[in-house]
Amino acid sequence: MHFRKQEASYVKRTIASSLLWAVLLASPGIAAADAAPGDVIVTLGENLTNEQKQKVLDEMKAPDGAQTITVSNVEEHKYLDGLIPKAQIGTRAISSSMITIKEPGSGLHVETHNITWVTKEMYTNALITAGVKDADIYITAPFPVSGTAALTGLMKAYEISSDQAIPDDVKKVANEEMVQTAKLADSIGADKAVALLAKIKQEIANNPPQTDADLRALIEKIANDLGITLSENEINNLISLFHKMQNAHINWDQVNDQLSKAKEQLSAFLQSEEGKTFIQNLIDIFKEIWNAIKSAFSSNQQ
Repeated sequence: MHFRKQEASYVKRTIASSLLWAVLLASPGIAAADAAPGDVIVTLGENLTNEQKQKVLDEMKAPDGAQTITVSNVEEHKYLDGLIPKAQIGTRAISSSMITIKEPGSGLHVETHNITWVTKEMYTNALITAGVKDADIYITAPFPVSGTAALTGLMKAYEISSDQAIPDDVKKVANEEMVQTAKLADSIGADKAVALLAKIKQEIANNPPQTDADLRALIEKIANDLGITLSENEINNLISLFHKMQNAHINWDQVNDQLSKAKEQLSAFLQSEEGKTFIQNLIDIFKEIWNAIKSAFSSNQQ
């Protein structure tokens, strides 16, 4: 599937993060029994004009006859109220998406267009929490939007296409995870925010904390390991989020399996000829940048 060039804001993502998440997006899952590979479902924001609907359908290259559902602003508010200001959610449902069910083991592949705040890695992490897997996902809007409302439509579409209900508490916590990650990204960067949430989830899946003190210690340790400094408010927000995750009907074995396989595939990639070439190219790029910096300093000192 061909996707348009991403907006300039995505250039800010680091190459290392792109490598890690390219592997994560390809991590194997188990397809829903009722979803046939090739099935396509499109979600359209209820308040799109006819012209805007056609624009996003053309952009997504939606096949003729694809099942189409609408997502209302009321549905968006149901899962986002209290997480972000009502003004940010707005009064119109605009975000749209297309899900194509893939073969078992093909993993989750996410692309976005005109989404300015939520990155595709953040969507991926939240979708893994919600149990969505083995699908190509494209999220778009006819003009730039934050992207916070898109997850509601994605989960609704996945439920219909797979004939599997996502528990309401899981939907809510997946939306909160997406918002928390995006907020953290504003202060520590998108790459670190995504890595922090993913690592904490994996540790919780392996060794669930028994007390608030244990959970706080885990968050602080992982943040320290990743070179991240969190404010007291950020730590408390994460404690609250992971409390909700622990109490939600989340398939932690599946979450852990997805993250573990991502690590394995990343290691295998780095050992391959393709991976070694990629890393060498990275080294060459960093050398060029460093030489340019040294040259600039030398010129200033003369």
